[in-house]
Amino acid sequence: MILSAIIPQPLARLPWRLIFLVCGIGLFGLLNLYSAAGGSIEPWALRQFAALVLFLTVAIILSKVREETVKQVTIPVYVAIVIMLVLTDMLGFVGKGAQRWLDLGFIRLQPSEFMKPAIALMLARFYDLLPTGEIKTFRAVWPAAALLAVPAGLIILQPDLGTGLMVVFAGISVMFLAGISLRWFLIPGAIVAGAIPIIYEFLLHGYQKKRVDIFLDPESDPLGAGYHITQSKIAIGSGGWFGKGFLQGSQSHLQYLPEGHTDFAFAALVEEWGMLGGTIVILGWFLVLRWSLKVAANAQTRFGRLSCAGLNTVLFSYFAINLLMVMGLAPVVGIPLPMISYGGSAVMTVMICLGLLMSFERQQRTRPTLG
Repeated sequence: MILSAIIPQPLARLPWRLIFLVCGIGLFGLLNLYSAAGGSIEPWALRQFAALVLFLTVAIILSKVREETVKQVTIPVYVAIVIMLVLTDMLGFVGKGAQRWLDLGFIRLQPSEFMKPAIALMLARFYDLLPTGEIKTFRAVWPAAALLAVPAGLIILQPDLGTGLMVVFAGISVMFLAGISLRWFLIPGAIVAGAIPIIYEFLLHGYQKKRVDIFLDPESDPLGAGYHITQSKIAIGSGGWFGKGFLQGSQSHLQYLPEGHTDFAFAALVEEWGMLGGTIVILGWFLVLRWSLKVAANAQTRFGRLSCAGLNTVLFSYFAINLLMVMGLAPVVGIPLPMISYGGSAVMTVMICLGLLMSFERQQRTRPTLG
């Protein structure tokens, strides 16, 4: 009661348990980046701290946005991002062999990151507008499939298979939960499964084929294409139960583990903090996902339920794909573990998702009869 009298109501209504949890995961990530740089806040930890503060502020601002406002801006935002994706494929900045960034002079944007939450909101809006009686008809399938296929195709062409898959996962989850008949997933799934040899031979880039080959047989090229995943496994295994100690990781500090501050940051973390540290990070992410699932389950409108479910899929995809990747259980597709790996783009996407989820959660508490 005393705290509620001291703290302003707008601040008191924020989900502080979630915010503290996110800050805790972010702090763990900052310590990891500090260690990866040999005990220095430059060049990664300081920039990551700035990104965390900036985008957590953005998330808190988004938490104040009303559901009706989100509905109104969803279609224009989706269209704007698709246009940016087209411009990126045509005129985008090329880096590391991929054309994923739109150079605006003062900043380089990666439009594909915005599409991850946008596709969830767009498909939720589509099914919100679709009459309930038509959910089992083909009219409920083909427009949603087109809305999903256009941005996913543009992203894969960059090429960025990992982000493209995340967009597809988010979109399919919304379509499934909207009530689309299961046959519309089984038939295309069977076609894609049958076409895997053709996709592998003619549609994948050379480096993507190599990643699949290494996933199936990591020891076939341990010093070449399989070097990343081999060193990642060594780092994780050498950490044992309690790790080698903070700033004592040999794999990352001696440069054996490539990308120890980005894609394989979790492997570097486990080497120093052991299974105990890795479990703490996994538990933290589990609690974030549990909170987001609860928000989706308690949503009182069709748009709210589907939006929250799609946003939750984006968060889960980051978590699951990165962990499977660093442990050699999935091909390396360049998906970071947000707030642990260095990278403002992933932090931005996660905070946008959490900000929107906080918005829905706030309205559930303040307007229980919304709808």
